[in-house]
Amino acid sequence: MSGRPRPAEALLTWARLRATLRRVGVRTIAGVDEAGRGALAGPVVAAAVLIPVDQVLAAAADSKVLSRAARLSALPAIEAAAAGIGVGVAEVEEIDALNILRATFRAMAAAVAALPRLPDLVLVDGALVPPLPLPCRAIPHGDSLIPVIGAASIVAKVRRDGIMAALDLAHPPYGFALHKGYGTAVHRAALAAFGVCPVHRRTFAGVREHLPGGQPPLPLGR
Repeated sequence: MSGRPRPAEALLTWARLRATLRRVGVRTIAGVDEAGRGALAGPVVAAAVLIPVDQVLAAAADSKVLSRAARLSALPAIEAAAAGIGVGVAEVEEIDALNILRATFRAMAAAVAALPRLPDLVLVDGALVPPLPLPCRAIPHGDSLIPVIGAASIVAKVRRDGIMAALDLAHPPYGFALHKGYGTAVHRAALAAFGVCPVHRRTFAGVREHLPGGQPPLPLGR
């Protein structure tokens, strides 16, 4: 699939999937997505949103196409409709030790484990699924196609933005509240001027070049 799905395509995809799930006896699903995977600093945050398969989540959409105000506005509707919400966080130390994919999977597993009960099926945004002890399906562009995954993307983004705002107070020279740790020109200029702080991902290109005394070894499997 090239580009982001169109709204009509998303509605059709979700309608077909929901009909299939009903036929095979799936009653509850959890959408899972993450925020911060591509950042140079801060944690990766995953969220899991649990709903009955017939639950409507009209307010949910891919967090990347929503403004901050729209995400905050959508959150109460998600919380009201969901049968449960779980959040998992993989800190910078885990990201550097494990690599970003494994750390993301760990955060996703923690988010699902934090739900009040396990779903019949987990739907994950992307092409890969974390190792979970229950049925799991990856859906590319799932945050745009499947409302419950879109809801998870909003929860993860809002939670991570709050963490980055707190980190901005602790490390003011870097502007984390502005760019949320991503590799913007402002962030890269701050790295060049001030060096690496404790919440930077030392194994990431764009950060490790600024470490004193050489670069750290890359984590296993990177």
